[in-house]
Amino acid sequence: MSTLSWVLIVILALVAGAALGFFIARKYMMNYFKENPPIDERMITTMMAQMGQKPSKKKVQQIMQSMKMQSK
Repeated sequence: MSTLSWVLIVILALVAGAALGFFIARKYMMNYFKENPPIDERMITTMMAQMGQKPSKKKVQQIMQSMKMQSK
C-alpha cells in the first residue's frame, strides 16, 4: 500500500472514532440525567417541607442561587 492510502485510512479511522465517541458519550449523558435529574425549585420545596420547614419563595430562590454559585 502506498503512503497516501495509509494516511487516508488513519484519517477515516480518527473521524469514525470521534463520531462514535460523540454518540456514546451523548447516550451516556442522556441516561445519567434520566436517572439523576438536576435539582429544581419544586424539589427544594419538597425537601424543605419534609424537613419540617415552611418554604418561602424567597428562601427557595436563595438556595437555587447558592447552588448555581457552587457549581461554577
